[in-house]
Amino acid sequence: MGTALKILHLEDNDRDAELIKEILISQDVVFDILQVKDRESFIKAFDKDTFDLIFSDYSIPSFSGKLALEIAQERSPETPFIYISGTIGEERAIESIKNGATDYVLKHKLAKLLPAVTRALRETKERSEHKNADIKIRRQVALIDIAPDAIQEVDFEGNILFWSKGAERIYGWAAQEAINKNAKDLMFKNDPNQFINTAKNVIEKGEWFGELKQVTKSGKEIVVESRLALVKDNVGGPISQLIVNTDITEKKKLEAQFLRAQRMECVGALASGIAHDLNNVLAPIMMFIHLLKNRLPDEKSQKLLSMLESSSQRGADLVKQVLSFGRGLESQRIPIQVSHLISEIQKVISETFPRNIRPVVSIEKDLWAVLADTTQIHQVLMNLCVNARDAMPHGGTLHLLVENIFIDEDYSQKNPDANTGPYVLTTVTDTGEGMSQEIIDRIFEPFFTTKEIGKGTGLGLPTVFSIVKAHDGFISLKSEVGKGTTFKIYLPAISVEKPLVDKTQPHDLFSGKGELVLVVDDEVSICEITKASLEANNYEVLTANDGTEAVTIYLQHKERISLVITDAIMPFMDGLATIKALRNINPGVKVVIVSGVASNNMLNDVNYNVSGILTKPYTAEQLLKMVKEVVNK
Repeated sequence: MGTALKILHLEDNDRDAELIKEILISQDVVFDILQVKDRESFIKAFDKDTFDLIFSDYSIPSFSGKLALEIAQERSPETPFIYISGTIGEERAIESIKNGATDYVLKHKLAKLLPAVTRALRETKERSEHKNADIKIRRQVALIDIAPDAIQEVDFEGNILFWSKGAERIYGWAAQEAINKNAKDLMFKNDPNQFINTAKNVIEKGEWFGELKQVTKSGKEIVVESRLALVKDNVGGPISQLIVNTDITEKKKLEAQFLRAQRMECVGALASGIAHDLNNVLAPIMMFIHLLKNRLPDEKSQKLLSMLESSSQRGADLVKQVLSFGRGLESQRIPIQVSHLISEIQKVISETFPRNIRPVVSIEKDLWAVLADTTQIHQVLMNLCVNARDAMPHGGTLHLLVENIFIDEDYSQKNPDANTGPYVLTTVTDTGEGMSQEIIDRIFEPFFTTKEIGKGTGLGLPTVFSIVKAHDGFISLKSEVGKGTTFKIYLPAISVEKPLVDKTQPHDLFSGKGELVLVVDDEVSICEITKASLEANNYEVLTANDGTEAVTIYLQHKERISLVITDAIMPFMDGLATIKALRNINPGVKVVIVSGVASNNMLNDVNYNVSGILTKPYTAEQLLKMVKEVVNK
C-alpha cells in the first residue's frame, strides 16, 4: 500500500482510535486518517473531502453506527464501510452487511482488521473495474448503434449472433427477428453461395473485402460493400465472423449513370463519324438512281429503281437519326409551350393508334415555357408514345401528364443530371409489358432494341436521350415487368422567377397555418428532412419510425393531427397496416402515402383509401403542394 489511504474514522474513544492507528502502522499501511466523534462532524467530513475507507464504531452516544452507515451510503456509496466495535453482535453484524456494510471487526480481535481492509479495497477496485468495463461496453454498443453500417456477427453455419441498429435500418429486420436466424435464409436467400464462398475465404485468410448482392425484409435487392474479419476461440480456432456492411446501392446507381453517360458520349462520337461516311456512300447512290430512272423508263426497271430509292431514303433517314444522336442536328430554339405539342400528339394518337389504347392527357394550368426546338421535342414525345403503343399489343392506357416543377438542392444532389431551378415535367406512362432491370440498363444504348428485326433500329431512345440532354434536360425511367413503364422528361423552364424562399420553402402559397402533421418513415434521414421542410413552412410535425409508434402517437394527438404522411414499405408494420389501424381510430383521417413504387391506382384502391400519393424522390415543392391540397380538402 504505497499510496496513503484516506480514512474517515467515526470513534468517540480516543484510546481505541489510537490503537487502530498503531495496528495499521505495524502492518506498514500508509494512511491519512480523520477521526470524528459525532453526527455533525461525520457529515461535514464528506463535504470537505473524499475517502478510500470508512471505519465506524457501532455504538456512539446520541449517534448510532446504523445511522452512520445510512449517511455514508447516501454521501459516498462506493466507499467501503467497516464496523470496528466491541458491542456489535453476530446478528447485528449480519444485518449491517445486508444493509450495505462491507465488513465488521471486533475490537478484541483487531488482528483481523488488515485482512478486512485488504479485502474491502480489493473488492472495491474490482467493482470499479467492472463498472468501467460496463461503461466502456455501453459506449461501444452506443457507437455501434449510431453507426450507419450494418454490423453483425455470424457463425460459419450462417447463424446470426449479433445484429446492430444499423443492420435493422438497412435490412428491415429487427434484432429479435434476425438473431438466431440463418443469414442464408435472410440476406442471401437469392444466392446462398455468396455466403458460403465468403465464409471460406475468411477461414483461409482471416478476412475478406468486396461487394455482395443481398435482399432486405421487403424483398428489395441491395448492393453492400462488405468487410469480414475472423473471430477465433482461445486456442485460435475459427468460431465466427465479424461483418460490417455498407449499403452502396444508390452509389452504384450513380456510378452506372456516370459510366452510361461516358459510354454514350464515346459511342456518339463514333456514330457521328460512321454517319458522315455513310452519307458519302449514300449520296452518289441516290443521285445515280435519279439518272437511271430517266434512262430506264420501262415499268419493271422503274419498279426496281423505286424500291432501291425507298431503301436508300430509309438509309438516309437512319443516318439523320445517327447524326441527331451523335452530335445533334442544327436547330433553332424558340420559347414553346409543351402543351401545344401534346395536343398535336393527342390527335395523332386518336387517329392512328389502335382503338384498344386509351389516351389520358392532363396538362397543368399556367404551364411554364421552355426554350427548345419544336421539331426535336415533338420527335422525343412521339417516339415515347410509339414505344408505349408497341409495349401494349393487347391494349391499355397511355397517360400523358405535363406540369411545372421546381427542382430543389436535395433532389439535385441525388440526381447528377439535375440542376436546381424550374422545369417543365412531361410524364409518359403506359400499362404495358414493362422491362427487366437488364433491359433498363441498356435501353439508351445505340442500336440496342427488343423489337423484332425490321421493326426497330435501336436509335429511337438514344436519340431521345441525346435531344433532351442537348436541351439541358434529363430523363428518369421506372419500369416493372408486367406493370408498365414511366418516362419522365425534365426540360428547363424559362422566364420563371425563382421563388423568394430558401431550399426548404419552394413557394409561399404552400405554407401552412400551424397544422400538425404526423410523418411516418423507417428512414430517419427522410423523416428529418421532411420534418425540416414542413416546419420551415409553418407546419408542426411529429415523426415516427414505424407503424406501431405512429399509432401510439396518433392516439395521443388525434384531436390535433390534420394529416398523416406514411411510407408504404416499412419493417414491423407497413404502410397499409398502419393506415388500417389509423382508420380504426378515426375513419376520417387524412393520409398521404409515400413510396418509390407508388402508382395512381393506390388512390382508387379501397385497401389504401388515401388522399394523395408522393413518389420518391420528391422535391420540397411537391411535398408542400400535396400537403396543402390534402389539408384543405
